[in-house]
Amino acid sequence: MTEAHAHLPPLADGGAAVITGGASGIGLAAARRFAAMGLPVVIADLSGEKLRAAETALRDVGGRVAAVPTDVAKPGDLERLRDKALGEFGHVGVLMLNAGIALNPGGAWRNLEAWKTLMNVNMWGAIQGAHAFVPAMVEAQRPAYVIVTGSKQGITTPPGNLAYNVSKAALKSYTEGLQHELRNTPDCRVSAHLLVPGFTYTGMMTARMPEKPPAAWTPEEVVEFMLASLAKDDFYILCPDNDVTRAADEKRMAWAMGDLVENRPALSRWHPDWKDRFEAFVARD
Repeated sequence: MTEAHAHLPPLADGGAAVITGGASGIGLAAARRFAAMGLPVVIADLSGEKLRAAETALRDVGGRVAAVPTDVAKPGDLERLRDKALGEFGHVGVLMLNAGIALNPGGAWRNLEAWKTLMNVNMWGAIQGAHAFVPAMVEAQRPAYVIVTGSKQGITTPPGNLAYNVSKAALKSYTEGLQHELRNTPDCRVSAHLLVPGFTYTGMMTARMPEKPPAAWTPEEVVEFMLASLAKDDFYILCPDNDVTRAADEKRMAWAMGDLVENRPALSRWHPDWKDRFEAFVARD
C-alpha cells in the first residue's frame, strides 16, 4: 500500500478490487494501480485473448489476480463473478462497475435491438453488478467503495449517440440514489461514487486514432485522479482532460440545467437560435 493512499479505508482493509471491463482501458489501468497498491484484483471481461493477456500482464508484475470471463448483460455471470471473488479473497473492498460499449444505434426510433444491446451492457450491466455484490458488501460491515463509470455525455447529453447518453444518464441517477441509500443504511460502511472521465484514449479508439490525441488523457491519468478524489471523499469524480478544464465543464453543465430552469428549447446549446447565447455564457468570467 502506498503512503499516499494508505488512509483510504477500503484500500487498506485487505479486500479485493473487482473491476468489470477490466481487460482494457480505464478498467485495466485501475487493475494495475490497485495491484501495485497490494490489493488482490479480480478482472471481469468477455472471454478471449484480451482477458487472458490482461491476466498475464498483471501476474507478470506480481499481482494477485483472478480473471473471470463475464458478460455483464447476464445476471448469472455477475453472480458467478461475486462467488469467485468472495470465495477466493473473502471480501470485496472495491467494486468498479466499469464495463461499457460505445455502440451507436443511430437515432431515437431506429435499431431497437442495438438500443437493447447497448442498454443491457452500459446500464443493466452496472445495475445487475450492484445487485449481485452490494448486499454482501453491506452485510460485511467493512469499508468498501462502489465506483460506477459514467460519462459527461450522460450529463450534457450532446447529439450524436442518444442511446449512449441515455445509458449514462441512467447510471448517474442510479449511482446518486445508491449513495443516498447506502448512507442511510444503519452500520453501512460502503460508499458509492460516480466516475466521470473526460476525453480518454482507450483501446476502442485505436482503430480510428492510431496515436493518442494531445487533448486526451491516458487511462492511468484518470485512475490517479480517481484515487485523489476518493481521498477527498468526492462523490462526483469529474475528470478534466488536456483540452477541457473543470471550469469549462461546470459551465456546460450549468447551461444544460438552465434549459429546464429557463424553459429553453431542448438541447439549446446546439439550437441555432441559442448558439451565440451559449458561447457568450461560456466566455463570461
